[in-house]
Amino acid sequence: MAQTWLFTSESVAAGHPDKLCDAISDAIVDACLALDPTAKVAVETLVKGRDDRSHIVLAGEVKLAAGIEAPNYIAIARDTAAAIGYTSHGIGMDATSEALCEVIEFITSQSDHINRGVVQDVDKQGAGDQGLMFGYACDETEAFPEHQGRWMPLAIALAQALTRRISHLGLDGTLPWARPDAKSQVTLMHGEDGQPRYVDTVVIAVQHKDMISEHGSEAAEQDWIRQQVIEHVIQHVVPSALIVEGKTTIHVNSTGRFADPGGPYTDAGLTGRKIIVDTYGGRGRHGGGAFSGKDPTKVDRSAAYAARWAAKHVVAAGLSAECEIQLAYAIGVADPVSIRVDTFGTGRLTDETIADLVKAHFSFKPGHIIRDLGLSAPIYGVTAAGGHFGRHPDGPTFPWEKLDNSILTAFRTAL
Repeated sequence: MAQTWLFTSESVAAGHPDKLCDAISDAIVDACLALDPTAKVAVETLVKGRDDRSHIVLAGEVKLAAGIEAPNYIAIARDTAAAIGYTSHGIGMDATSEALCEVIEFITSQSDHINRGVVQDVDKQGAGDQGLMFGYACDETEAFPEHQGRWMPLAIALAQALTRRISHLGLDGTLPWARPDAKSQVTLMHGEDGQPRYVDTVVIAVQHKDMISEHGSEAAEQDWIRQQVIEHVIQHVVPSALIVEGKTTIHVNSTGRFADPGGPYTDAGLTGRKIIVDTYGGRGRHGGGAFSGKDPTKVDRSAAYAARWAAKHVVAAGLSAECEIQLAYAIGVADPVSIRVDTFGTGRLTDETIADLVKAHFSFKPGHIIRDLGLSAPIYGVTAAGGHFGRHPDGPTFPWEKLDNSILTAFRTAL
C-alpha cells in the first residue's frame, strides 16, 4: 500500500455472555465426542440474568450411536459456567445454584435427512451443509518474538492474547477483583510496506468488584484498575517496541466504571455471535458460519480449520506474505465445489501455481479433514474463547495450527 493505515481488531474474554454460550455449546460437543467419536452435534446456548435468577437455555440436535446414553447436558452447562467464574449471583450468574440459575434443555435427535448425507466411509463422507469457508494466514506476528509461530494478523493476535490473559489472571488470583466478563480492542498503525509500526490504541473493558470503599472515590478506584491492567495485562502481551509515547493511547473501562453486576445480567448471550473475534479480526474474510456447538462433519467448522491449516503452510513456507483460501461445499457431497487461493499480490509464485500445490498436498473432503486433523476427538472446549487460530498446539489441541515439515519442504522446493 502506498500510505500508512490503521487497522483494528477486537476480542472478548471467556466470561463475555456470548463466549459463555460458545463454551457451553463446545463442552457439550466434547462430552458427546468423548462418548462417541462419530457423534453428530449441533447445539446452541442462550444465557440471560434477571434480578431473581439467571437462565441458561440449551437447544439443538444430537445423534449418538445406538446404545450410548446422552450426557447430562444440564450438568455440563452448569459446570462450564462455574469453571469460567460464574459462581455468584451478585456478579451476574451463579451457575452452581438451582435456586438462582435455571437451566432449560431442548435437545432432540439429528434429522435423518442430514444424517444420511454424512454417514459414509471416509472417502465419500459428504459435507454436513452447503456453505463457504475461508482460511487466512500472514507474517505480521513473526517480527515479534513473543508472538512468533502464530502467522496471524498482529491486531487480532494481540487482542486475543489480552483477553486470554485477563481471564487467566482473574481465575488464578492475580487480579481477584476482576470478573469473567471482559473485552479488548487493538488498533495498529501500519507503514507503507503494510507491516505494523506501532500501537495506536488499546481498549480494555473488564467487569470488576465495587471497590470505592477501599480506594476512597470512584476516580481513585478507576486509576488503580487502570494501573493494574497496564502492569499485569498489557505490558505482558503488547511488545514494548510497539508502545510509543505520544502516539499510543490506552483506554481502560472508558465508560467510567464496569462494576458488578455484569455478565449475563447486563447482556444476553448467544452461541455464534463472535465469529470475527473467533477468526482473523476482520483481516481475512468470513463465510458467515459459526464454529462452536458443531461436530466436525459441519464444514462451517472443519473446513475453516483445514483452509487455515493450508494457508498457514503457504505463508510459513515463504510462498507469500499473505494467503487466503476459500472453500465451498454442497450438502452431502464430498469434494468441494470450489477452491480458491489469493495471496493479495504477495506471492513469489502465481496464485494458480500455489493453488495447484495446495490441492496436491491437502485433501478438503470432509472425511479426510476429520481424519488428517484428528477432529473426532474432544478438543473443542479450549477453542471457545481466545481465538481458534494463531494458538499454540498442545497435544491433540489446535491440530490445524501444526506445521508439517514435509509439506513445507515440498512448497519451498517449488520456489
